[in-house]
Amino acid sequence: MSQWLDTLTTWLAANPQWLGLAIFLIACIECLAIAGIVVPGTILLFAVAVLAGNGALTLWQTLALAYCGGLLGDALSYAAGRYFHQDIRRLPGLRQHPQWLAGAENYFQRYGVASLLVGRYIGPLRPMLPMVAGMLNMPLGRFIAVSMLAAAGWAVAYMLPGWATGAALRLPLPEGFWSQAALLAGGLALLLVISVQSSLREQRHASLIAAGLSLLLLLGLFIGWPHLSQLDQGLLALVQEQRSASLDSLMVLITRLGDFSTQLAAGVLLCLLLLVARQWRAAMFAGSALLGTALANGALKALFARHRPEVLLEPLSSFSFPSGHSSAAFAFFLVLGVLAGRGQPARLRLTWLLLAALPALAIALSRVYLGVHWPSDIIAGALLAGGLCALSLGLTQWQTALSALPAKAWWLILPACIGLLGAIATWQLSEGILLYRY
Repeated sequence: MSQWLDTLTTWLAANPQWLGLAIFLIACIECLAIAGIVVPGTILLFAVAVLAGNGALTLWQTLALAYCGGLLGDALSYAAGRYFHQDIRRLPGLRQHPQWLAGAENYFQRYGVASLLVGRYIGPLRPMLPMVAGMLNMPLGRFIAVSMLAAAGWAVAYMLPGWATGAALRLPLPEGFWSQAALLAGGLALLLVISVQSSLREQRHASLIAAGLSLLLLLGLFIGWPHLSQLDQGLLALVQEQRSASLDSLMVLITRLGDFSTQLAAGVLLCLLLLVARQWRAAMFAGSALLGTALANGALKALFARHRPEVLLEPLSSFSFPSGHSSAAFAFFLVLGVLAGRGQPARLRLTWLLLAALPALAIALSRVYLGVHWPSDIIAGALLAGGLCALSLGLTQWQTALSALPAKAWWLILPACIGLLGAIATWQLSEGILLYRY
């Protein structure tokens, strides 16, 4: 496997004109029924993304190719399931491994549309669920809408790390960048591994373990941020290289969704709706997590008084560490992710958290793109929000686990929150306030 991968990447490095096609095809195969289980597509996608980031393709070209390839793989899988129906079980591969189809079918019947969103990030399920959707006659229009949404998050999650690695290898980064990056990445990886393992093992105080590790790593970041200047400058240079006039307006729109007024309105609305639905413990968890994150962020920002990057012509007078946009966005969306995962298996709970982190990550990265925060600012904001959300959850369910929200509560909460954020975005566009003043 290693020799075959080395041969492929060496050939693509020598023939970069084929790299775009390779990304498209690998993404398609990774999302194609049966083939996506057999072929190690995740490793291949990371490898070709590194080559793309090394100068062959821009980030947006890389993401677009992976997105389109994933959509094609979904469409072919859905079409196969729709054409063969129950006869799909006789296809080569499924006859020898009926558990592949059985697991995806049970998952789809249990979670419906949500399975296509969440299962996108679960390796064995990802290529099988679209075929099961076709086999069980899911309406085509609904499948297309869900697939387009799921493929967007999947392309970012699977391609961005590899592309950023390749771009970092290409740029003349400051001395000390890689040692600082390795130290920070190692700490984050250790946090994720221990937190995930404690959750998968259903340890009673898994959330408190995650909270302790997050806050401990945050403390290390607070102590060490003056020594991370090379890392911050290198990552900021990497992101600024991708700036373009066509993307500035979009990034401003995304970043405005993390404004204090927007997040305050969304947080208050969420807590009020939980109270209306008589979900007292859920409201207590959400309120303590959101309020605690906001107060802690304000206090820490005033304590450290770190100035913003000098990218802007008129820098803000306020300080940047940790990022308020990052902490507020991660707190709000992680609270939604925690509530969505209640009463479900550990793997599904973790996947809901991953999905919830994607819009928060977009808001956080927009701050670095626009040059109003250092990368360590948004990492600190994410750690602060993650740690306090986990702490709030652990204390809320100290004696009794937090129960799942009923479906009628979700039909009240999700449309209202999405409608509020959509209305704010529409108002910003209509008022023409996308000229960034931060």
